[in-house]
Amino acid sequence: MSQKSIIGCLLGTAVGDSLGLPYEGLSCQKINRKFPNINQQKLFFNKGMISDDTEHICMIAQSLIVSAGEEKSFINAFKWRLKWWLLLLPAGVGFATLRSILKLWLGFSPNKSGVFSAGNGSAMRSSILGVCYGDNIAKLQRLVHLSSRITHRDPKAEYGAFAVALAGYFSSQDHDIIPQNYYENLKQYLPNSAEEFLILINHACDSAEKGETGAEFAQNLGLNKGISGYVFHTVPVVIQVWLRHQNNYEIAIQEIIKLGGDTDTTAAILGGIIGAKVGKNGIPQIWLNNLLDYPRSINWIEKVGDRLSLVCETGKSNFAVKLPWYFLIVRNLIFLIIILGHGFARLLFFL
Repeated sequence: MSQKSIIGCLLGTAVGDSLGLPYEGLSCQKINRKFPNINQQKLFFNKGMISDDTEHICMIAQSLIVSAGEEKSFINAFKWRLKWWLLLLPAGVGFATLRSILKLWLGFSPNKSGVFSAGNGSAMRSSILGVCYGDNIAKLQRLVHLSSRITHRDPKAEYGAFAVALAGYFSSQDHDIIPQNYYENLKQYLPNSAEEFLILINHACDSAEKGETGAEFAQNLGLNKGISGYVFHTVPVVIQVWLRHQNNYEIAIQEIIKLGGDTDTTAAILGGIIGAKVGKNGIPQIWLNNLLDYPRSINWIEKVGDRLSLVCETGKSNFAVKLPWYFLIVRNLIFLIIILGHGFARLLFFL
């Protein structure tokens, strides 16, 4: 794994998240009619902020830094980060994640805290695991399992998370991957019970090889209005778009946002995968400049990537990058106000 891929994965997630956030919940028809050109962030005066998608992948990265991938230390570090993250009142916490973290606070172990949900929570934070540990599949499988089941106990969530992690790994390599080769590798590592998911991924790979657009593939899946938060909807569409645009971050992000639905998460997952290939320099500079958040700023995310790269290179744990919690409370309050204002303005705009 390279420093370029690790930083690119984290920044790619954050930028995709910030671009997709203003369109979350809108249908593809409304997005294409009202916003034909998605060329900058639009959350607040053409600036963007991150949501839980980026916060979770950063928590995974920090947990890898302090554990150097040792599984018991990793899940313990991630457990505590989840618990304190909730206390700082983040906006838009997924219901499955909320219930799981409350169970952690009540004393449930990470093995038993997850709820039976097949949402996107596991998949949105797993690309960095593949970038860092994809060359050791057995270890990657265990880390994905731990990262998934702490919040999402449905095996479907873990299948989707592993598919994203594997995509992150292949994307971090020097060469592009042929769609069917990706499918064959994924099939090799998932259990027989993942047959339904593998059929969907096979369809995604076939669609990519045929050169179908993301919109055509989504329609074939019956997702005519937008991509839902169900992992069996999100991940196949993300994989299809990634396989067609493995080296073009900008075009890929614009395309998947225009598919509507859970746009911040689809763009964040896709952004993390392609970011691992193109690095920071492959992300449009204006999109990086317009992501204005604190304390999880672009500079802070780069520092996390730098330190994680050092840990992966040496195999030795390190100190997490400092994140001043007292700023996060204020930040989360401001973010909530902006989100509520944005939702109100959207309601007026579309009535």
